[in-house]
Amino acid sequence: MLKLESCVIDNDGFRLAADWALAPGRLVAVIGPSGGGKTTLLEAVAGFVPLAEGRITWQGRDISAAAPDARPVAMLFQDGNLFPHLSVAQNAGLGLGPSLAHAGEAAVAEALARVGLDGFGGRKPAALSGGQRARVALARVLLQRRALLLLDEPFAALGPALRAEMLDMVAELARETGASLLMVSHDPGDAQRIADEVVVVSDGVAHAPRETGPLFADPPANLRAYLG
Repeated sequence: MLKLESCVIDNDGFRLAADWALAPGRLVAVIGPSGGGKTTLLEAVAGFVPLAEGRITWQGRDISAAAPDARPVAMLFQDGNLFPHLSVAQNAGLGLGPSLAHAGEAAVAEALARVGLDGFGGRKPAALSGGQRARVALARVLLQRRALLLLDEPFAALGPALRAEMLDMVAELARETGASLLMVSHDPGDAQRIADEVVVVSDGVAHAPRETGPLFADPPANLRAYLG
């Protein structure tokens, strides 16, 4: 279980409070107005932004001061962070470590096939479509085999049909592995499509997760203001 215990996150003077727990295996969308702190929340959990107060624990272990690579976290960013000089297989293989050993080639091939890129391992990112690049980044996350997946709008630039396909794939992979998911999105439809729960971020607070259906059926004032 992930717990944010009386946390105040400080991102260059912007402060965000959070005090809640995320049960294992839950798929949670993080929504709210632009600039409200959604990405800051994910970056704090990942270890890229410090806490001013409180602590973050995973399975009862305090990880507040742990380096990002020492946390049970895999993070997928908006741009996918692919290296243009590396092949698809090499980019995906970074999920196994800084260098891809021969022993890992089968795992990389399997991960690429799992995300629909069988036979694409030798290509460079420039030769791929936007959707295919997103799949490479997803394969890399899959290879990291972390218990907590953080997605910061990685599919925002995709068209509606392709974004829906990628969201469904993420949900399927998370449920197969038992991973918990925190996913930032500006589209309430994304949350309603795959999220068990929703964290609303507004007015300097990341509010505790609430069940998706009841939340949208009877939204609180801060969510109504965001939805218009």
